[in-house]
Amino acid sequence: MSGIKKEKPHPYGSDIAQFIDQGLLNPQATEADVIKLCKGAIKYKFHSVCVNPYYVPLCKAILTGYDSRVTTVIGFPLGMSLKETKVYEAVQSVLYGADELDIVMNIGAAKSANWKFVEQELSDIIAASKDSVHKVIIETCLLTEKEKMIAAEVVLACGAEFIKTSSGFGSKGATVKDVKLLRGIVKDKAGVKAAGGIKTLKQALGFIKAGASRIGTSAGVEIVKESTNKGLN
Repeated sequence: MSGIKKEKPHPYGSDIAQFIDQGLLNPQATEADVIKLCKGAIKYKFHSVCVNPYYVPLCKAILTGYDSRVTTVIGFPLGMSLKETKVYEAVQSVLYGADELDIVMNIGAAKSANWKFVEQELSDIIAASKDSVHKVIIETCLLTEKEKMIAAEVVLACGAEFIKTSSGFGSKGATVKDVKLLRGIVKDKAGVKAAGGIKTLKQALGFIKAGASRIGTSAGVEIVKESTNKGLN
């Protein structure tokens, strides 16, 4: 795990935009939508935009020279692709300009208690894309408390920089309880990304206070505007 880029939690503070991965993962998203997304990231200084792999080259072309990074998703949203497919998708995404990868854990393998496979798959993906930041989506709404705890340990063991609660396509998104649980396990060894159903400033700040160091949302513009209106930025 040497050389892995770890990210400690941000202090609870006012620069909410730097916590945000502004997402646009709808299958019907157009090039015009993605251009608008990137322009918003530049204007509001989001940490990154999060898009499907197809749009990575477009985002990279627009955001090169700016601080906002390009995040894409691997094995999204189910995590059930072949391991070799996920590895290839990660490698190609980085070659096309992705800075950060949100990787969906193989949920079926996890539910089958095949944690050895889960760890090996994630380790292979991470080893093949060493120059990027890796966030593992464990889809908390589908896991028991014990499975969440094991998943967090696996994420640490495979060398990922973040554990992420949700894809946003599950039956339920992030909860404060889950963020606290995950933060308690990974401590300062990895970041925690809360995602799924986060629409307001109050929600975002609640997750940050609970231990989230990144927020995945499609409502970043509204959250930053609300923060500015309340004099927090």
